Amino acid sequence: MKLLSVKDLQVSFASRHGVVHAVRDISLDIEPGEKVGLVGESGCGKSTLGRALMRIAPITRGNVVLDGTDITSLNAYQLRPIRPKMQMVFQDPYSSINPRHTVGKTIGQPLEMAGWNSGQIKKRVFELLEQVGLPSSAALRYPHEFSGGQRQRIGIARALILKPKLLICDEPVSALDVSVRAQIINLLDDLKQELGVAYLFISHDLSVVHHFADRVLVMYLGRLVESGTTETLWRNSAHPYTRALLSATPVPDPRRRHEARREILTGELPNPLTPPAGCAFGSRCKYVQERCRREPPALRSLQHGHHVACHFDLFNQNNAA
Repeated sequence: MKLLSVKDLQVSFASRHGVVHAVRDISLDIEPGEKVGLVGESGCGKSTLGRALMRIAPITRGNVVLDGTDITSLNAYQLRPIRPKMQMVFQDPYSSINPRHTVGKTIGQPLEMAGWNSGQIKKRVFELLEQVGLPSSAALRYPHEFSGGQRQRIGIARALILKPKLLICDEPVSALDVSVRAQIINLLDDLKQELGVAYLFISHDLSVVHHFADRVLVMYLGRLVESGTTETLWRNSAHPYTRALLSATPVPDPRRRHEARREILTGELPNPLTPPAGCAFGSRCKYVQERCRREPPALRSLQHGHHVACHFDLFNQNNAA
């Protein structure tokens, strides 16, 4: 059984200028223990999708099924027994942690609400602090006494306190130094091995996603435009947008830089209030055809597990070459 199954999800917001469709007809599945990356430019709807799955952002249409339970229309009371299965790690750990509470209080609060006694909570908090690489003495200190990387570890510990099956990580390392990013990514990977937790890892940093994820979803202007295993997308991406994102990723090995396909992304992300009539990427795509301007492409299968939403057959043309 799928751990998370999303079907035709749409999230829309009304503004005084019109309606913004932040997430458009997204369908995806996540298996137990799987690490799925979600990438795209700022403003493409990645964070909104993550918040909708958590039921923080309102769902306009579609279905979200978590561990066999349809949570799409559940109210706050009905969601309470479900929430432990899915938790979120936010981009800014400091703003998501109450600065007036000690770290121990912050991490242990969900257990306190669940009726655990103080001794049980203390033991569990100490276990989690050790798992995320912090000393047990950190439980007595306050968030401002820690570095950014340490605060993110605290945020991860809090998300793990109820033993979730799925963690939604929204840009969890974007505000951290490069060396600290590596520490947090390795920590998440270790926790997956130890606890079997699955991840939806939201990021605009493709090098981080390449290192971490088993499978990658590429999002553009609220829609999924390509999905596949990490190696498939890096070696044989089929959407011009995916190729442009990969082209912008630094290649650390000078001997391999000439191997990279250069797909330079020009122009700005279209206004979501007035998206293009056909393919949303058509205004920035060098392969655009007349069909693209009038007909939005649907996700189609190229090979097992690899899907693309593009009228231009870039995948088969490259393979034939």
